[in-house]
Amino acid sequence: MALKNDLREEQIMKALLRRGTISIIDLVEEFEMSAPSIRRDLAKLEERGLVRRTHGGVTLVEPMLYEPFRHDTSYQARELRFAAEKRRIGFAAAELVTEGETIGITAGTTTTQIGRALRHRRNISVVTNALNIGMELCNQTAIRTTVTGGLLAWQWTFAMAGSAAVESIRDIYFSKLFLSATGFDLKRGVTTLEPEEAAVARAMVQHATEIIVVADSSKCGLGSPSRICSATDVTLLISDKGLSQESCSAFEAAGIKVLLV
Repeated sequence: MALKNDLREEQIMKALLRRGTISIIDLVEEFEMSAPSIRRDLAKLEERGLVRRTHGGVTLVEPMLYEPFRHDTSYQARELRFAAEKRRIGFAAAELVTEGETIGITAGTTTTQIGRALRHRRNISVVTNALNIGMELCNQTAIRTTVTGGLLAWQWTFAMAGSAAVESIRDIYFSKLFLSATGFDLKRGVTTLEPEEAAVARAMVQHATEIIVVADSSKCGLGSPSRICSATDVTLLISDKGLSQESCSAFEAAGIKVLLV
């Protein structure tokens, strides 16, 4: 049975978020639609700045805002490390967001994937201290995006920190907070490198109903100098299938749900 236009566009975006690129032939077969109908859907998505049509197919838009960083080795290292895992984690996290919610997203390479996976969605409010996530979402009128104030304190990163960032979220509450981390274990909790960045994340934690840590398996079991919150504050961990069964069992025994993707 053919899908309605809006639902079909949603499903096309989900297919692209999983694969990165897809052919029109594959889309025709998957959605049981004619090639002209699929091309009309793709034209609408391209008008919204979500995809770029190619010869015989379609691909996700590669945001130009990152172009100045393409030749910086430290940026490349962060972007490429566990890239496929981060993409899957970001997609799975975005799938948890429902219309009408106000969510928080902290700065990080994995959380950036969440922002990217939300770009086609509607009626969602996003609050973030990540300048790049704000830029990812800035031309999507169906998403209300708030970027905290603050200081861009670290070279080649997009995290805003400092008292202005903390103050700007004082009166905002989140149904879900997606929390990036450089370390997460049961003893030390959720940790990151910089105390100023941890302070912003900590303020967001205090205003969140549900706290979801998004971290690839290399970060689980590690600790960094600056504590964001305890492990008992965390509702759900989304990680990749490289996380050991022993670690999964330990998190679950502590009352933390685990989703591996």
